[in-house]
Amino acid sequence: MATSNDIKNGTVLRIDGQLWTIIEFQHVKPGKGGAFVRTKMKNVLSGKVVDKTFNAGIKVETANVDRRDFQYLYMDGEDFVFMDNDTYDQITVPGTTVGDAKDYMLEGMTIMVASNDGTPLYVELPSSVVLEITYTEPGLQGDRSTGGTKPATLETGAEIQVPLFLEQGTKVKVDTRDGSYLGRVND
Repeated sequence: MATSNDIKNGTVLRIDGQLWTIIEFQHVKPGKGGAFVRTKMKNVLSGKVVDKTFNAGIKVETANVDRRDFQYLYMDGEDFVFMDNDTYDQITVPGTTVGDAKDYMLEGMTIMVASNDGTPLYVELPSSVVLEITYTEPGLQGDRSTGGTKPATLETGAEIQVPLFLEQGTKVKVDTRDGSYLGRVND
């Protein structure tokens, strides 16, 4: 147990049997009345985001979330198989838990998996990854970096927008949070 004063970004609370992670919080002390904590919380399993206000100093139940690095091995039907880097134990994470992260995962990549009581809650990728473009329309003479963008398919199957001058086989750095192109990578 903790108090509402201990709430920080990333804290996981257990409310009515469900796990909620704090996305944003703000401690407020109005001139009149008692202090309170305004939070924006995301349901760990469903992804639903809600606003909730806690009075200052009330008890809240925190959940123990174990965050560990795993190596992504392979996809098994709709599920994903990961291996613990320390114990070499393999775990299976449902595709619904992995979500859109699958668009940026390559076999052998190290990925952080958060779990509670042995149940995988979510996966967290590095902020950017390097992926190869497997298909894009050929660039034309005169296309420059300031010209515009075109769709490109990555080796994971994800599609992103890239500058017109990039060609098939080029390695690019991609932001895993929003799928945006960050730059070309030279080997």
